[in-house]
Amino acid sequence: MARTLSDMLKVGTVAPDFSLLDTVSDKEMNLQEIKGNKATVVLFVCNHCPFVIHVNSLLVSLANEYKEKGVNFVAISSNDVENYPQDAPHLMKIHAESNKYPFPYLYDETQNVAKAYNAVCTPDIYVFDGALKAYYRGQLDDSRPGNGIPTTGKDIKKVLNTLLDEKPYEDNIKPSIGCSIKWK
Repeated sequence: MARTLSDMLKVGTVAPDFSLLDTVSDKEMNLQEIKGNKATVVLFVCNHCPFVIHVNSLLVSLANEYKEKGVNFVAISSNDVENYPQDAPHLMKIHAESNKYPFPYLYDETQNVAKAYNAVCTPDIYVFDGALKAYYRGQLDDSRPGNGIPTTGKDIKKVLNTLLDEKPYEDNIKPSIGCSIKWK
């Protein structure tokens, strides 16, 4: 499994708007209807990446925990499904349902959304404030498949709690690491 580091997004950048198919509801959803009152976490993921599989239960737990605090999550898959058919929309739906995703799982068929966000890996994690300005882009925690460190979400929890306290995040930011997005 190749390791690709996320490319850091400048703090304060406004989240690129999008409208994509939610593979679970089979409805088009846009960023304005998905965003949270206090924050929005945008996750670039896919079905087959071992790095994403490693953190799926943590993502579900975090989304459930922070929803009550005004933070919404959304997952987007931008992989080329012709060469990676395991990431096709009908399988995304099965994946989301079997993992009990409490957030939309959107399909970026054109890959334009991934390009607009400058996403490069799965998982690639972005946190935007209530005004949809970039607050953080980085890792969930130090856990990776096979490194023996448990998934706790300590980094992302600190980020979200700092944002909810309306303070600037000033700690060292480590980029997310995962499989590369499978470009067409």
